[in-house]
Amino acid sequence: MYVGHFAIGLALKARFPKTPTLPLLLGVGFLDILDGLFIVLGWNLVTPNLNAGPYLFFDLTFIDWDHSLAAALLWSLVWGALFIRDKRGALLAFVAAFSHIVADWPLHNHDLALFPYADTHLGLGGWGRLGTLSWVLEGLFAAVLAAYAARRAAQQGQRWIWPCVLLLVLFANLSPWLSPMKLVATWGEPAAHLTHGVLVTLGFLLPGLMLTVLIDRAARAPAPARAQG
Repeated sequence: MYVGHFAIGLALKARFPKTPTLPLLLGVGFLDILDGLFIVLGWNLVTPNLNAGPYLFFDLTFIDWDHSLAAALLWSLVWGALFIRDKRGALLAFVAAFSHIVADWPLHNHDLALFPYADTHLGLGGWGRLGTLSWVLEGLFAAVLAAYAARRAAQQGQRWIWPCVLLLVLFANLSPWLSPMKLVATWGEPAAHLTHGVLVTLGFLLPGLMLTVLIDRAARAPAPARAQG
């Protein structure tokens, strides 16, 4: 999952508007920020596969250090602990980070281990079984959450037009037709997996920061004046 993670972050922020934005919008992608770094370091392993749709074009051969259930729980606790001065904020930061593995579960192709090097793996395999339809369903999932978030924000006097536009751009960019991973998967090694890792990290870090800025800017903007009857 990709754009769906950011949609979850928007929904959490809209539901808990007093919680700082960054722990939520970076938190939902924290596991993949680590994943990309771990791929570059050689701790995780991905394999180019142009048949691995709908938009990844790599097999996630070994991602246990961040996407196993035990590792995801540990790293989510670490992320939450970074904001422990605000206990409520720390709890929601943990929820944001751990939501990543929960949201990945329906789509991943049986590559989510219980713990590093475990024989038992999870994942309902939506990517493999549904192909492009899984991308469409992810978009619908994100659209529902984004609509909920925008509505909640509007009730608080905020316009989240640009965060929703950015979500749409991210959805289109990582599509079966425009995904940069398709080109990267044709490269030789080690360039292919190293570039994949960099793109994964940047693909969650930069949009997370951009959404944080856009949401916080919307919160500071004057509330729209109501027409007088």
